[in-house]
Amino acid sequence: MAHFFHADRVKYHQKQSPVPEFAWHTSERLAELAGSKHLTFDIRSLDPGKYSFPYHFHRNAEELFVILEGSAMLRTPEGHQEVHTGDIVFFEMGLSGAHQLFNHTEKPCKYLDIRTNMGLDVCEYPDSGKINILPYQEVYESADQVDYFKGEDQVAAKWAAKENGNEHE
Repeated sequence: MAHFFHADRVKYHQKQSPVPEFAWHTSERLAELAGSKHLTFDIRSLDPGKYSFPYHFHRNAEELFVILEGSAMLRTPEGHQEVHTGDIVFFEMGLSGAHQLFNHTEKPCKYLDIRTNMGLDVCEYPDSGKINILPYQEVYESADQVDYFKGEDQVAAKWAAKENGNEHE
């Protein structure tokens, strides 16, 4: 079954972060309304002088922007470049796909944001050294990264304590 979303009927709500520079209008969850299993898509409108999400990349999602109206500056690992109505920009998984938009104009920039959704993603923020476990919105500082085997020593003693009913020893 085809699902149509007419541009003049799409409802938007404003997303305002605690940092005033990050604010945008986003459509209702179009992918959810369509019953999509592997794609997430929204229409976003970025007001003048505002940034999209913090500079980031995904470890388990590809993303595509289709600029519907207006212009904005796009930041990627290669630098900054202006995107305009009709431009399509693909972001691959990993650091090379890092991106962020800034609306440097005096008119809103409206774009379709399409992402693959494989259920679980890790989003990294190079500027702030954070990672975000999606869809759970669990945000951690990557500086706290530890060795895989940290705290796993004395495994035999832990097994013995569990067998004896003393799990907390």
